[in-house]
Amino acid sequence: MLFRNLLCDSRVKLLTKSATPLLLCKRITKRSICLQTSSLASRLPKTTLAAPLSYYNSRAFHKSSKRLNDSPDIKIDSLNERSIHTSKSVAWWLIGSSGLVFGIVVLGGLTRLTESGLSITEWRPVAGTLPPLNQKQWEEEFAKYRESPEFKQLNSHIDLDEFKFIFFMEWVHRLWGRAIGVVFILPAVYFAATKKTSRHVNKRMFGLTALLGLQGFVGWWMVYSGLDQKQLNDRKSKPTVSQYRLTTHLGAAFLLYMGMLWTGMEILRECKWVKDPAEALKLFKKLDSPKLGPLRTMSLGLLFISFVTAMSGGMVAGLDAGWIYNTWPKMGEGWFPTGRELMDENFARREDKKDLWWRNLLENPTTVQLVHRTAAYTSFLAIFAAHMYCVKRKALIPKSANTTMHALMGVVTFQATLGVITLLWLVPIPLASLHQAGALALVTTSLIFAVQLRKPRVPMKNVINSLYAQKLKTGGSKILSETAKLSSKSL
Repeated sequence: MLFRNLLCDSRVKLLTKSATPLLLCKRITKRSICLQTSSLASRLPKTTLAAPLSYYNSRAFHKSSKRLNDSPDIKIDSLNERSIHTSKSVAWWLIGSSGLVFGIVVLGGLTRLTESGLSITEWRPVAGTLPPLNQKQWEEEFAKYRESPEFKQLNSHIDLDEFKFIFFMEWVHRLWGRAIGVVFILPAVYFAATKKTSRHVNKRMFGLTALLGLQGFVGWWMVYSGLDQKQLNDRKSKPTVSQYRLTTHLGAAFLLYMGMLWTGMEILRECKWVKDPAEALKLFKKLDSPKLGPLRTMSLGLLFISFVTAMSGGMVAGLDAGWIYNTWPKMGEGWFPTGRELMDENFARREDKKDLWWRNLLENPTTVQLVHRTAAYTSFLAIFAAHMYCVKRKALIPKSANTTMHALMGVVTFQATLGVITLLWLVPIPLASLHQAGALALVTTSLIFAVQLRKPRVPMKNVINSLYAQKLKTGGSKILSETAKLSSKSL
């Protein structure tokens, strides 16, 4: 850079001795613009250039830059605003909402573990917001519960005070769900109305709002499966919710959480890029590298495996399958239960036994626990393999993604250890609740890793390139002013 500045100064002095003032200004302008744009454009990663390097030195580039900057309707800032159009506050709101969903998932697990989920026998979205406020109302609620199959078959010994505990557990769970609805829907309407969100974020918010509303119906649909004696008779089950509906409810909560967190992190990432286009272009070069493609696919695979493992845990909870085979690494005296126990004919409902295989896979507690163990082993080994892959290719991976992978390895190790201890200690409530939170933490870390490896959107690439080009032009203008001062002194 020093050599180029000296070269520029020498050329300016030479020109001042042998040119008219008008010709001098033209030559100085042309040479200084070419010199500065060549210097700055050469630093732009080749994979992210919107045009060849020669274009930035051409007359067409400078004419188009002048039109872009001079026009009142087409400014770089307005271009950026129209393309991104999502406020940073929206990102923090989404991440905060995902934190509320994380909390309700843990609370829902506690509700299940304390067997409180069937204590409220009615679904009143508005009137059910308030709990019983006097003795008469408490007695009315208790009378409704005494008519339920759970009380008649399992809890006929409890009194009003014990009922109040399980009632409040379920009531707080439902109230938390209503609070999430208010905290999410009202700000979503505000952000969309004030145009603080882009079109693609608006579409996601609409989908998340629909999923949130559906989750309320799914919750009652799940509870009703434990209150209806006919359904219990068909399943040949004690008074408890269907494991299918429980897992559906859990899966919808996980998807809602993942959608909020993914969108929020994506917005924060793009805001960071806009703040520092030069660093963003360096990151784009890594993200666009074909060598990162396998790891990007791998990250989505890890997220999928973590999600499936969590859902198999929901099936275990729905069938109370954690209460059997409380040994590890073996299941009882052997590595696997007997084939007769894994494929018990008593679980088949058809006379031809064609449903034997899938019903045992989804309804036999022994088989369901084996499936969960297998999914957990698969998750651990897959993450370990991905971790070793990242260690060997550290230079190709963004630093933030490398850090997240190390954290992911730590989380899956903790979660696996916690699962074993929970099983060996006969599923104590604190450990079981922590294990469920660990499952969501594992999904969270996998999701963050996948987001960090995702390629930037095409509109975002265009915005960053435009912002960087604006910096090139700004830098050229500074050189022009300096050369003009030098020429005036020489003249």
